[in-house]
Amino acid sequence: MNATRLTAQDFMITSIVTFSPDTEMMDALHELVSKEISGAPVLDERGNLVGLLTERDCLGTVLTAGYHGEAAGRVAEYMSRDVVSVDADASLMDIAERFSQTPYRRFPVMKNSRLVGLISRRDVLRAVMSLAG
Repeated sequence: MNATRLTAQDFMITSIVTFSPDTEMMDALHELVSKEISGAPVLDERGNLVGLLTERDCLGTVLTAGYHGEAAGRVAEYMSRDVVSVDADASLMDIAERFSQTPYRRFPVMKNSRLVGLISRRDVLRAVMSLAG
């Protein structure tokens, strides 16, 4: 199989951690650190993708809470709302190009407007390596 025929759904991760906007930031931070992941999608009560919580967002939480001596707050206060996603049928080459043009480490993978997985830069590199044999 060649890289032009592979799609996001061939290499995406489907077992993913997600948060709700109401999740306490310290709970979310604990989950990210304990699972050794750098970010997770945020879904509303209907399962719609409404944001992405990243390590960078969490650093903002730590700085704000530490500086002001306050509780950290909820995920909705810190998550990135401008989420760039890819379609489940997007080709591996298109995703690789998109990664090369953006600072993002991962993209939510969508099918029929629903979150079905995540794909990271490392997943794309792993796919390329598997093709190289």
